[in-house]
Amino acid sequence: MATLTNHQWRLAARPAGAVKPTDWNFTEEPVGSATADKLLVKTLYLSLDPAMRGWMNEGKSYIPPVEIGAVMRAGGVGKVIESNDTRYKAGDFVYGTLNVQEYALMTGKELSPVDSRLAPLPVYLSALGLPGLTAYFGLLDVGKPAPAQTVVVSGAAGAVGSVVGQIAKIKGCRAVGIAGGADKCRYLRDLGFDVAIDYKNSDVKAALRDACPKGIDVFFDNVGGEILDIALTRLARHARIVICGAISQYNNTTPVKGPSNYLSLLVHRATMAGMVVFDYQSRYPDAMREMAAWMQARKLKSREHIVEGIEKFPDALSMLFSGENMGKLVLKVAAE
Repeated sequence: MATLTNHQWRLAARPAGAVKPTDWNFTEEPVGSATADKLLVKTLYLSLDPAMRGWMNEGKSYIPPVEIGAVMRAGGVGKVIESNDTRYKAGDFVYGTLNVQEYALMTGKELSPVDSRLAPLPVYLSALGLPGLTAYFGLLDVGKPAPAQTVVVSGAAGAVGSVVGQIAKIKGCRAVGIAGGADKCRYLRDLGFDVAIDYKNSDVKAALRDACPKGIDVFFDNVGGEILDIALTRLARHARIVICGAISQYNNTTPVKGPSNYLSLLVHRATMAGMVVFDYQSRYPDAMREMAAWMQARKLKSREHIVEGIEKFPDALSMLFSGENMGKLVLKVAAE
């Protein structure tokens, strides 16, 4: 095989506030060959997620930070180019932490097979990937919704939130989504949400009061900040708050804003719990099978916002924090 060149995005500096172009280095190096224990994978699609901003920070978290000079961490779907592993052959599609680069040398243990006949490859980074699994376990295991209860989701037009609302409907709940802009609210109604609240153009507190006259039974939070504080004023007795993310706080240069209305948890005997999808890894296959069945039955829809070209990675990542994407943001690195 002719020598291939690998283009990569490496972390050059730890950002202060919003990520800047100077926080990245775009590098290239020759691609190595498959070895006895590693496969060569060509990156096709990369998942762009709000959590990536947290991985760029130094300090203790649920996953080690990306080191300065390292290729930026990212999950992706790729195609095996060379393999000495009997589990995979050239041409197979796989999922793994491929990182923001055109090629990756991976062990077989670091990869999972992907069947392009069951769903388009980008869906394995969306509803059938970590965002969908986050929604599934966060809502069902942590939120524990019961039929006829009211589930409210912030960041509802995003990759996780859009699936949370649809699963809530599948389980017989009312689904209320909070999103930014008329287009995103129309999208939520197309997905079957009962109510869509436009936080950019409405009074969220008043809208939640109207949408949840009996209170919020489950609040699935992807945003944090003011939206979380408002939701805490509308809790039902024994409400469950699922802390999945806090995208409104990730670019702060001041301390993270915590909930000032936390005593509502006491008044309403409510609980607030954080969730990280990696804790449920042993159950991924079962969850994916159930969600795939929902998709085949047209009960669950997946929408991907695809940006093409590895050179566009920094600008594409910034879209997450300006709210430009609709559905799951995916970077297309190469053609299938």
